[in-house]
Amino acid sequence: MYKVYGDYQSGNCYKVKLMLHLLDLPYEWHAVNILNGETQTPAFLAMNPNAKVPVLALEDGTYLWESNAILNYLAYGSLFLPSEPRLRTQVLQWQFFEQYSHEPYIAVARFIQFYLGMPQDRVEEYKALQKGGHKALNVMEKQLSLTPYLVGEQYSIADVALYAYTHVAHEAGFLLDDYPNIRAWLKRVASHPRHVPMID
Repeated sequence: MYKVYGDYQSGNCYKVKLMLHLLDLPYEWHAVNILNGETQTPAFLAMNPNAKVPVLALEDGTYLWESNAILNYLAYGSLFLPSEPRLRTQVLQWQFFEQYSHEPYIAVARFIQFYLGMPQDRVEEYKALQKGGHKALNVMEKQLSLTPYLVGEQYSIADVALYAYTHVAHEAGFLLDDYPNIRAWLKRVASHPRHVPMID
């Protein structure tokens, strides 16, 4: 059985949780408090020297970290990871986009507002993140005006990766009123029969 070390309210950890449910795979969840130093302990650093969640413990005693790498591992051989090279590359394209152009804006703004409660010394940083976040949302909106999922007709780990922080973008100050295709896509993803919310 897999073991997941993570924070239930983290979008990166939610990716792993959602993927495990979509594939109907059993797992144990080990809660990690990212605000009180639990990722800095020797035991945690032995699993992930980068001191971040999530971490997936495999049955052979090894560990995987980086949420999108874990998604690729779990989805291998399933419908959530296309085998055709061009489509698989498009999945990777969206995962790289999520980590470089989406997460650094929307997830960080959410951390400042939702986790930290908007401390005064980070207000200007929070405001500066809004432009980049909306740029990422516009890229998604354009693609989702053409296809029901980010990579064509099939729900894939590209959607899992970007659903995680997009569906809580309002907690980062990003309202989705002007993004009808994203809103429709969020409903489409959540309608999967094995969908599970971030917080049960």
